Amino acid sequence: MFVFLLRRLVQAFVVMIIISVISFAIQNKLGDPVLQHVSMTVAPAERAQIRQDLGLNDNLVVQYWRFAKKAIHGDLGTSYYYKEPVLDVIFKKLPATFELAFCAIVMVAFIAIPCGILAAIKPKNIISRLVVALSTMGISIPIFIVAIFLVYIFSIQLHLAPSFGRGQTTDVFGLWESGLFSKDGLRHLMLPSISLAFALMPIFVRLIRAEMIEVLQSDYIRFAWSKGLNTRRIYFIHALKNTMLPVITVGGIQAGTLVAYTILTESIFQWPGMGFLFMDAVSRVDTPLISAYLIVVGGIFVVTNTVVDLIYGLVNPTVKLANHGL
Repeated sequence: MFVFLLRRLVQAFVVMIIISVISFAIQNKLGDPVLQHVSMTVAPAERAQIRQDLGLNDNLVVQYWRFAKKAIHGDLGTSYYYKEPVLDVIFKKLPATFELAFCAIVMVAFIAIPCGILAAIKPKNIISRLVVALSTMGISIPIFIVAIFLVYIFSIQLHLAPSFGRGQTTDVFGLWESGLFSKDGLRHLMLPSISLAFALMPIFVRLIRAEMIEVLQSDYIRFAWSKGLNTRRIYFIHALKNTMLPVITVGGIQAGTLVAYTILTESIFQWPGMGFLFMDAVSRVDTPLISAYLIVVGGIFVVTNTVVDLIYGLVNPTVKLANHGL
């Protein structure tokens, strides 16, 4: 297990280095950093001095090494617009995005898993056929179309939920502001979380259905039927356990991609999270904030995938055996 963990940590470290190189490389491609600090009226000599003070005249290897050393100590620069360390700006918005992703994951878990199991156990049932049809249609519909439709129906026509903002938040142990503990906050969470969940739900329904059907046709399930075991035990213990193994892997990856999906969702619903912050930074050409966002999001992906690999290794011992060459 130690070798398995060490290998995953080394892979995570290499991936983070690649992400940091990409984040550093785009900084000089989004405009002149000197112009972000001073106006156009500043004399060329003064601009040249600022460029020298910022170390922009050094070669790229020296600049990246300086950037990497600061990043290791948690310094990814200062936002041009907010005039604050970029990590502080991002971490202020991070709870809102995590809250939105958490609600979407809960919806997916409580809806997609039962629907996928039903579609596998009773494929000819009318409800199962409807679930499969809706999942096929759901994969084909872009997330922004779903978001606009939800706003039109539930906000404009029925007035059941607000169409923008985060609503009233509650302080949680002085660590972050949460909308989960107030009625107004939950009302604001409803539409964006449903929109985000809709992007993942069809994938999980179809995956669970396909894996469950394959597992139900395996020899050990036939043996369980021949022994006369209880139907629920066969479906929800023997079959479901092995069905969920690939779902764990895909679920972990998709949980990481939720951060990327939130860019569209947060922009449409004006949700004050990381996605909306990133779009704001792009429009203002806030280079340090854009670069830091890529590193933070990349870090979330790497951590999520590493944890998923470890969980999968614990659930499925054959993974550890394969990594040891057995």
